[in-house]
Amino acid sequence: MPGLYYEEFAVGETIDHAKRRTISEADNQRFCDMTMNQQPLHLDADFAAETQFGERLVNGLYTMSLAVGLSIPETTDGTIVANLSYDEVEHPNPVFHGDTIRARSTVTDKRETSDGERGVVTMRVEAFKIVDGDDDVLVCEFERTVLSEKRPADDGRNGDD
Repeated sequence: MPGLYYEEFAVGETIDHAKRRTISEADNQRFCDMTMNQQPLHLDADFAAETQFGERLVNGLYTMSLAVGLSIPETTDGTIVANLSYDEVEHPNPVFHGDTIRARSTVTDKRETSDGERGVVTMRVEAFKIVDGDDDVLVCEFERTVLSEKRPADDGRNGDD
């Protein structure tokens, strides 16, 4: 399913995204390598064993990026002009290798651009690690603001054939 056009977003709507991803050690290592983040808490098992966490943590920016990626199919796939901002980022709980992440987006605001040709949509994105037998644990949350295309007049999704 392609993403939503500006008109299709409804303030207050919550979307539980269908895709999930289990984070591997290799995922975390590659992300750290690509971003040149050599923080030992992410990469050095002996170092991490001596911290309050007892093991390596997944890079928080990877967790945030994954949450965005998991949300794209049902929000902005093919309908986005640009990501405008990521605000109020929080990481309330750690993520470890082997954790499975799911995401949820709630539309919190929308408005047309001043020229009326596009729209600005803000969503609260939450990422959870799936924990067997318990409620899912919130691991990352943030506001994502996007510049969205309006639905083309000749698009079959508007009911005018």
